[in-house]
Amino acid sequence: MLDKQPYIGRFAPSPTGPLHFGSLYTALASFLQARSQLGLWLLRIDDLDTPRNRKGSADSILKTLEVFGLHWDDSVVYQSQYLDVYHEILDKLIKEKLIYPCTCSRKALTAVYSGVCRDKRTLPKNPYSLRIKTDNGIISFKDELQGLISHNLAEQHGDFILKRKDQIIAYQFAVVIDDDRQNINHVVRGYDLLDLTPRQIYLQQILGLVTPDYMHVPVIIDEQGYKLSKQTRATAVDIKNPHEVIFELLTLLKQNPPGELQHAPSTELLSWAIEHWNPALLKNCRAICSPG
Repeated sequence: MLDKQPYIGRFAPSPTGPLHFGSLYTALASFLQARSQLGLWLLRIDDLDTPRNRKGSADSILKTLEVFGLHWDDSVVYQSQYLDVYHEILDKLIKEKLIYPCTCSRKALTAVYSGVCRDKRTLPKNPYSLRIKTDNGIISFKDELQGLISHNLAEQHGDFILKRKDQIIAYQFAVVIDDDRQNINHVVRGYDLLDLTPRQIYLQQILGLVTPDYMHVPVIIDEQGYKLSKQTRATAVDIKNPHEVIFELLTLLKQNPPGELQHAPSTELLSWAIEHWNPALLKNCRAICSPG
């Protein structure tokens, strides 16, 4: 019988601003899942989208995680340190004729890309993106909370972008390479990224990489039903009283922390949460409204 692989998870925020309540919620879920499995919890800063990056945000995120007692293993990894790796793999895919240049503008496109640039023979003079060819095969996976997910990429997404017109590596391509490089075998992240997962599994299959297990936790929404995010001007998480925030987050994660722990130190709260972590309480849940 093969030995079970040690659990390796990660949290991968983008340095586009300070850590907000919704991001900390996801970080805590990811942290608790890793620690409850006696696994590693790695931290990666997804800093490839340079126009959106904000100076000082990465350091602010690290400080916030430390204040809340979410201590990571090993050194922090920055995507921008591995640009040569992404381009090397893109070159390989170009040689294998699996990706192609596309000059289509967003305005000209429908929700599913029709593949109009697939058969162009010459390299465009205008700025172009790089798209990967998809087919009518079904990509299926069983999410640990959301159940069986199946997508026909060609019908539901079309040929999707691996490198943008502005020369920035696309998220769904970079994350596949990053997770493989760090030996990530369990991914815990927000439900809003569930739709991207079949694309990433397709890339894993094309590149001969191992597919990790996925758990997509519900996202935090405001009273208007919008996900808490920097785009909706979510404010930085309050670091003055970390134990109060952690107690609230555990409640939103449906972990039902006992009332007597409401004023306990963060370390005690986290120890309780690791010992009693039960993600099944979030099964089939897509969004949770924040009372704040």
